[in-house]
Amino acid sequence: MPQEALRRVPVRRKVCSKVAGQSGEEIVWEVFVRPKNGLGHKHCGSVHACDKDMALLAARDVYTRRGEGDSIWVVKSTDIVSSNPTYKDNFVGSGEKNYRYPAFYDVPNDVENI
Repeated sequence: MPQEALRRVPVRRKVCSKVAGQSGEEIVWEVFVRPKNGLGHKHCGSVHACDKDMALLAARDVYTRRGEGDSIWVVKSTDIVSSNPTYKDNFVGSGEKNYRYPAFYDVPNDVENI
């Protein structure tokens, strides 16, 4: 095999064509997939796409090739916000609502199995 055939050919990224209302640039979309066993959606990774339809197609091809997903969400990376970890005191603490946990209740002695 000739040496020229072994060299990697540089891959050019396809630039999105400019459609009415779009800038023509690729957007980073975060992908969330829900497994078939019915649990919540989990973050799998991200894809680059021009619009939401292309992002769904790319996410389906990349993250659910083997049929392991039941549902896909794609969200623009710029639309995701998070709280600041330094303000964790603003959230309700676990000590304020003890009745939500089983350890709060006394189990009668005559009960064998719960």
